[in-house]
Amino acid sequence: MIQDFSTESDAGISLDSLGVLDLLRLQQAADATVADAVFLCLEQVARFIEVSAIRMRQGGRLFYIGAGTSGRLGIVDASECPPTFGVPQGRVIGIIAGGDTAIRKAVEFAEDNLAQGWLDLQEYQFDCKIDTLLGISASGKTPYVLGAVTTARKYGSAVGCLVCNLNSAIANAVEFPIEVITGPEILRGSTRLKAGTAQKMILNQISTGIFAQLGHIKGNLMIDMQLTNHKLIDRGTRFIAEQTGLSYAEAKMYLLKHQSVRAALAAILT
Repeated sequence: MIQDFSTESDAGISLDSLGVLDLLRLQQAADATVADAVFLCLEQVARFIEVSAIRMRQGGRLFYIGAGTSGRLGIVDASECPPTFGVPQGRVIGIIAGGDTAIRKAVEFAEDNLAQGWLDLQEYQFDCKIDTLLGISASGKTPYVLGAVTTARKYGSAVGCLVCNLNSAIANAVEFPIEVITGPEILRGSTRLKAGTAQKMILNQISTGIFAQLGHIKGNLMIDMQLTNHKLIDRGTRFIAEQTGLSYAEAKMYLLKHQSVRAALAAILT
């Protein structure tokens, strides 16, 4: 029998009887196990990064699709790629069951529609030849996600998943499963806790790993980050000063003239 951690909890816990500090200590102890769970699936994460980077070099896009917390986490990671790595909007796309309304408010039964995930992908002209899909589902059985990944793989796309149960329906339907086994939540069924934390960590790894492979990182510098506020202009200026030995004022002049760390460094060092 497949163990479904999304509906289980640690036995004998009475959260409502605990004082605030004891509750926090209990939750912290549970959260402390997440990093170890992520470590155990790094080889799976690496395989997904490698295949995604290959397809994105060919002009493909990366899609995240999920419901509830899983969908929201995919949208967060996708939305942070343009400012962090300087890539166009639409290079990484997050899709959630129920549409944009579901980002802030639960849309009842949206995740139960087996066909809708694939239909939502078609709104973006999903290209199975070069696009890559990651289905995100803590339980590993969300119908919305299962339908999307099953159909995408049927048509030849590279398809992975990020799930928190072993041997789940979604993991069995994809070529590149990532199974991060976080175990029962202290609040029964609330997979926004350990499962959500693990998913966020792995999504960070996926986007950072892909764009490192694609040349958007130099050393540990975000050389293509968008200069959308004073904080980022200051960060870019300090990057350039550290790399070139220029004064802060000189580095800032180059950055503002060329509008990217990459272009400024190229102008200074050539």
